[in-house]
Amino acid sequence: MQSSMIAPVMALVAWSLVIWLWMYVQRIPAMQKAGIKPQDARFPGSLDKLPDAARQAADNYNHLMEQPTIFYAAALAIQVAGHADDMAVRLAWAYVGLRVLHSLVQVSINLVAIRFLVFAVSTGVLAGMVVREMMRLI
Repeated sequence: MQSSMIAPVMALVAWSLVIWLWMYVQRIPAMQKAGIKPQDARFPGSLDKLPDAARQAADNYNHLMEQPTIFYAAALAIQVAGHADDMAVRLAWAYVGLRVLHSLVQVSINLVAIRFLVFAVSTGVLAGMVVREMMRLI
């Protein structure tokens, strides 16, 4: 079976959708309890008074829309270039696993030092993917 970057890409997309759902499972009841109407949320910061659990899930969803976009581009570029060997796929899965771990930390204990460590390691894995591919292209 040929190595493919598509599975880890789709896994992170699916995880992002899980966090999206978790965000609304937390946010909607919290808004109702706080008496916040949906229209009241039209400006940034208007939901800052929600409990931590509702805000952490939303923050994590936003984080999954940031750096992972670089991962998607890199993973798909590696796939299109025909360089999706076992090491590239392992690095991609490592990145996905670390981003899932980052999410779990953020939506639960939310200790910034641990979250940052996981984020830094995931960034290193992503950088490794990109540098490795750049070396193959040069």
